[in-house]
Amino acid sequence: MAAPRAVLLLSGKRKSGKDFVAERIRSRLGPDTCTVLRLSGPLKEQYAKEHGLDFQRLLDASAYKETYRQDMIRWGEEKRRADPGFFCRTAVEGAAQPVWVVSDTRRLSDVEYFRGVYGDVVQTVRVVATEETRKRRNWVFVAGVDDSESECGLDQGVAFDWVIANDGDERSLDEQLETLLRSLHDRL
Repeated sequence: MAAPRAVLLLSGKRKSGKDFVAERIRSRLGPDTCTVLRLSGPLKEQYAKEHGLDFQRLLDASAYKETYRQDMIRWGEEKRRADPGFFCRTAVEGAAQPVWVVSDTRRLSDVEYFRGVYGDVVQTVRVVATEETRKRRNWVFVAGVDDSESECGLDQGVAFDWVIANDGDERSLDEQLETLLRSLHDRL
């Protein structure tokens, strides 16, 4: 695995469009230059194995995943307490592109891990959307989920390098992403 030249750590609330923004970045840079990594992938895979669940169904935005979300959060927190970098290390295995976009950075320990291992190539990106926009994307507040560390862990303590507003205005989103991507070109 070659060391990345840029690592973008995306964070944001549920239904803010983190995956959408990550895929837009990968699309603009191309799959040979950019890969999207998900910390939740290794978490969900291990959780599915240990609990006899359908891993593929835990990856989508289904009611199936929502049924297990709270217990998965609890289980993931236990794993992180034992080894804060476990899911981060697992997510980057095999990544060979020069730009990594981590689409679901949720905790300060995630940011600290990537900064500690990859240093100055790491940039934090907060994806924001109004509550109204998130509701249009079928977000509904769920106690124990939307007020947990997995949703609020980066609300404080991080000075984001970039804040991307993703409220459905394609032109505005493209302009913001263009500025971010221009800043990466010197690293590539």
